[in-house]
Amino acid sequence: MKPPARVLLILFISLLLSASSLATVNAQFTVFKGLPIVKISESGVSRIPENIARNRAINLKCVISKISGSYYWASRENVKLLRIDSGAFSTFVAENGSGYIRIVNPDLKNTASLMSETEAKYDYVEHLLIGLRSVTYYGIHE
Repeated sequence: MKPPARVLLILFISLLLSASSLATVNAQFTVFKGLPIVKISESGVSRIPENIARNRAINLKCVISKISGSYYWASRENVKLLRIDSGAFSTFVAENGSGYIRIVNPDLKNTASLMSETEAKYDYVEHLLIGLRSVTYYGIHE
């Protein structure tokens, strides 16, 4: 017995809708999530380093998202980012000039660790520009 054309049409539309819903869900994902350990504030006249307690660090996470092929600094008002890959590092530069994030590629962490103690201890650096001042966070991949 052959199903009526109307039933086939409804099934076809349902399949299309569920496929487009899956595409929408998969179009956005987190590329990187980091937890800061150290904060350094600099102004040209002073430099203030500070260790960040874990309970405070949770509110200072660095998050990068990818949405429909573009990168965004999710933890900084969704500023659009440009990704540049070079050697063991990926650098995400804010298109509005507000800063950047540089991440050690987890697959190349051991190699990058040979560069210096900094690459051995940290997985990323997040650098924010505020006027002529800057804030830099060093942290680990979450």
